[in-house]
Amino acid sequence: MELNKQNFIQLINANRGTIRSLCQAYFRGDEDQKDAFQDIILQLWKSFESYEGRAAVNTWIYKVSLNTLLTKIRKEKKSVAAEPIDTGHYYISQAKADDHVELLSLILQSLKETDKALVILHLEGYQNKEIADILNLSPSNVSTRFNRLKNHLKLKFKPKPHETK
Repeated sequence: MELNKQNFIQLINANRGTIRSLCQAYFRGDEDQKDAFQDIILQLWKSFESYEGRAAVNTWIYKVSLNTLLTKIRKEKKSVAAEPIDTGHYYISQAKADDHVELLSLILQSLKETDKALVILHLEGYQNKEIADILNLSPSNVSTRFNRLKNHLKLKFKPKPHETK
């Protein structure tokens, strides 16, 4: 792709929401999300000239974005002790749409980085082969991981038992 500032700006503007969603999935605080967003933009700019067009441009953006986020997380884990996530069981009750978004956020935050990426890409509508390309996994590995993840989440996030009166 021709290294052109105008092309790059158009590309970023067209995919701003996707990049922000990824940042929100991996970081809770606004400042951390903004820092991650800037890191992704910088990395996209650095690798813009090397984009060969073998994959769709949005697939390439996802791949660069996820790799940037995962690298940032690894660096931060080395320098800061992470807060442990409660691994207890959560009960799902009948909830409003906002509660579902909050629950999805809770679920995503409880996952390992690669599993989180797998779920996000699946929710974005990517097929297993595309997910495999983005995450540098085999398609069969993506299927296996996804099935294990579904089974794990079914156990962890159970429907709330009916209360008897």
